[in-house]
Amino acid sequence: MNKEELMIGALLDLSKTYAAKLFDGLTYPWEALPKISEFIKSVGPTLSKDEFDQIGDNIWVAKTAVVAPTAFLSGPLIICPGAEVRHCAFIRGSAIVGCGSVIGNSTELKNSVIFQDAQVPHYNYVGDSILGYKAHLGAGAITSNLKSDRSIVTVPDDEGRINTELKKFGAIVGDNVEVGCNSVLNPGTVIGRGTTVYPLSMVRGTVPANSIYKKAGEIADKI
Repeated sequence: MNKEELMIGALLDLSKTYAAKLFDGLTYPWEALPKISEFIKSVGPTLSKDEFDQIGDNIWVAKTAVVAPTAFLSGPLIICPGAEVRHCAFIRGSAIVGCGSVIGNSTELKNSVIFQDAQVPHYNYVGDSILGYKAHLGAGAITSNLKSDRSIVTVPDDEGRINTELKKFGAIVGDNVEVGCNSVLNPGTVIGRGTTVYPLSMVRGTVPANSIYKKAGEIADKI
């Protein structure tokens, strides 16, 4: 992927998130990750009291959201209208859960933005990541957000590697991406819009838009 394909507008439809202003002035989506917590703290108090309840310290939940009583919620956190947080979900804070999205059974979420209608419905881990509009992670699929040597995460492009200056960075999953069950997205993975990742995949680096990821070195264009 070239640098233009890695930019915010190439991967994400900002009209599909309450966090659009989080990306103001940024070039690449991962640049937003260190800003999520403070963004929520600044935006939360401005949310309509007719639409949102503040249920704890820096925690705002839409009145139309459905949150299981067994879910654990820690702020800063915004759960948007129509979202569903299911049984034993564990939200560790610095998270924006988009309109109509699903955080599922025993799924763990931290320092991430989940766009409208995205789904992480079964036993997923999403950390230091952004999931675009209608993105879907199959059961057991996770984002790995820390390299084994704790070094800075870099993202490859067609000219070399981009230094993200982040030690913790999971994945950027573009709009309408489908990730198969029990796949692992390694630190710094970026998946372009409309791509499908086969189940049991180990994904590293970048995957172009509108493609099918079968395994490392085998990526086909969608017809």
